[in-house]
Amino acid sequence: MESLVELPVSLPGLRAVRGTTSSLHTGVKEHHGVGRIERGDTEWWGSGRVWRSAPGCILVKQPGDVVRHLGHRGPTTFTAVMLPTHDVARVQAEGKAVALPQLEASDERAAPFHRLIDAACAGADRLSLEVAVAEAVSALAVISTAHPDHSRPVRRALEYIRERLGDAITLDDLADHADLDKFHLCRAFRAQVGMPPHAYLTHLRIARAKELLRRGVRASDLAPLVGLYDQAQLTRHFRRLVGTTPARYGKSPRPYASGRRPV
Repeated sequence: MESLVELPVSLPGLRAVRGTTSSLHTGVKEHHGVGRIERGDTEWWGSGRVWRSAPGCILVKQPGDVVRHLGHRGPTTFTAVMLPTHDVARVQAEGKAVALPQLEASDERAAPFHRLIDAACAGADRLSLEVAVAEAVSALAVISTAHPDHSRPVRRALEYIRERLGDAITLDDLADHADLDKFHLCRAFRAQVGMPPHAYLTHLRIARAKELLRRGVRASDLAPLVGLYDQAQLTRHFRRLVGTTPARYGKSPRPYASGRRPV
């Protein structure tokens, strides 16, 4: 079961949603965002370990994070706010935008994220939201000491994949760049990232396809732009991961119309 409703906010470029889910899925995050569990209880894998999220927990996500849901105790309701990319980029430029995946409700470092989510839910005015966003983005630097446990070869492999989404990538190329033999790289990548390199690459390519569709690129022109062989391959992967076809997604007025979880 999935339901997702977009919340009206008065700050251009800010998105907020309220959702309920009881389904299990694996996905790669496309946005910087913070979410709060409102009701229910969920267990999930991310950043190399299993987490349990209860009401009040704050989840902090960034593009490229792999999340695999393991179980729910009843339907889980959450509120999520996607942070403006340009604001997060300023923190990234200082090398500080690496986030701890979860903060407990009682953790004082979670306070700015609670204020942002509360403001979005209350329909706060633009200035209030601007202040809440600024404080939330600044809070990313406070929790930036907790880095995902990626070894150097896996970090290099991730960088290689992200920089070459539109290129044909071979495992030998990836292993050479990571400076690790391909057998050990595949094992380390799956253990640390949460899925094998080819699956991670496909998720990133479909995320890029969605972005291009939102910019007005025609679905028929997408495949070579994101490194896929042809339209049939693009449509197959797109439908599997997004729940609809590229053409229908491009015509949709809502970027989350497929019901996939943003956080």
